[in-house]
Amino acid sequence: MLMDTHVHLNAEQYDEDITEVIQRALDANVQKMIVVGFDRPTITRAMELVEEYEFLYAAIGWHPVDAIDCTDEDLQWIETLATHPKVVAIGETGLDYHWDKSPKDVQKEIFRKQIALAKRVKLPIVIHNRDATEDCISILDEENAKEVGGVMHSFSGSVETAEFCINKLNFIISLGGPVTFKNAKTPKKVAEEIPLKYIMLETDAPYLTPHPYRGKRNEPSYIPLIAEQIAALKGITVEEVAKITTENAHRLFYKIK
Repeated sequence: MLMDTHVHLNAEQYDEDITEVIQRALDANVQKMIVVGFDRPTITRAMELVEEYEFLYAAIGWHPVDAIDCTDEDLQWIETLATHPKVVAIGETGLDYHWDKSPKDVQKEIFRKQIALAKRVKLPIVIHNRDATEDCISILDEENAKEVGGVMHSFSGSVETAEFCINKLNFIISLGGPVTFKNAKTPKKVAEEIPLKYIMLETDAPYLTPHPYRGKRNEPSYIPLIAEQIAALKGITVEEVAKITTENAHRLFYKIK
């Protein structure tokens, strides 16, 4: 069994064919998926989907790009929803210095508030980090995020950064489509050197589509392509990658049945 631990089935890109997309995932042995909501509309849609499909779960949080729009009422709403049996994580949250919609100080404040929220509801945290590794890791450390742990979503950092996240922060590493890109040396090195017990699989669909479909809409049925690449890099079977990464996901997202 495979699990897609980070997918945006709540995105408008799937409005026309969500049923077919989900069926293709199931046919590819992707039997469980975590739908990530990161603002009011996407969280609302994620909750609708997990009510409709037994094998879908939700992670809910506020994206750093939109941190400037996040209110205390929004965070209270997320905290209330977090008691739902199919909400398995807080996030995606974190820092994004690539886009300039939300000032860095606002991003940091909302990030810290969501770490505190995750600790109150005792759920792991899904981290979005873009061009902000040093600040992101510092805040996780300062706020004692290791208490609940979490995942570095769509990890693009170095082996050394991955090891720090694992050993000091109690986080694990999630790899997606970029590990299949021919010129993506860093994700491949991480896949080779980080022990499999600290790795999970994700698509981040509809984004970051793996080779050979790069440039087209991504979907969770492509998880096997990511598993195959990691298996090849590690010199092990796809079955072993599927088994261990799924076990890792169940251990972190403990509410998944």
